[in-house]
Amino acid sequence: MTDAEMIDCPEKGRQIDRLRAIMHRLRAPGGCPWDAEQTHESLVSNLIEEAYETIDTIRRGDWEHLKEELGDLLLQVVFHAELAAEDGAYDIDDVARGIADKLVRRHPHVFAVSDASTTDAVLQQWDDIKRAEKGDEEKPYLHGVGKGLPSMLKAAKLQKKASKVGFDWPDESGVLGKIREEVDELAAEMESGDTAAFEEELGDLLFSVVNLARFRKIDPEVLLAAANEKFESRFAKMEHALKEAGSGLEEASLDEMEEAWQAAK
Repeated sequence: MTDAEMIDCPEKGRQIDRLRAIMHRLRAPGGCPWDAEQTHESLVSNLIEEAYETIDTIRRGDWEHLKEELGDLLLQVVFHAELAAEDGAYDIDDVARGIADKLVRRHPHVFAVSDASTTDAVLQQWDDIKRAEKGDEEKPYLHGVGKGLPSMLKAAKLQKKASKVGFDWPDESGVLGKIREEVDELAAEMESGDTAAFEEELGDLLFSVVNLARFRKIDPEVLLAAANEKFESRFAKMEHALKEAGSGLEEASLDEMEEAWQAAK
């Protein structure tokens, strides 16, 4: 079946090929000017946006909408693979082959011989195989951990990886004590007026808070997302209350805002 025929193909099991054919047509002469102008670099923000929109639907439990968001995310993968194919590097089939081969290599307890029978053992085996594949055995233990992730997620991954070799607090009371220590150090730097030291201590405090979330097996990104939503919701209620009282955000005093905020809680 040609690309032109594949674009209208309704067959189940052929839709990835159909998507690839559509993407190829959009990039071809006479296709879409916007698609034709894109590069790996120009698409980075789209990839990030689609990933976060997919995460948002999962957090909200919107499973029907998740199908659409997964499609948008898949498009980004196909788009980047199409760009690579145009450069003669690889195509979407090579991308799929690469991840399929990796899954087989890193699951010897399923596809070969291994005695990894628990989740912890499987994860340790995965890390060992990954380090061997990348030639990282002689590099620092935390080399490459969380590469490219937002800083909060990377902090959690660094802490989790360090804990695997025993570098961790014996219990969460130690983490809480560290947070209190960092707060005291932060307060001291606020009084000292040393901006650089204050910023360093504030970073240490954030890192310690992430550590407490990890200790409780809670994703800090999920916690912050929930806090963001709560703040946004309460702020909207405060804004509505101020309007009902005859004033807006710009006209209201801080005391009026505080009173409306407490009512919103």
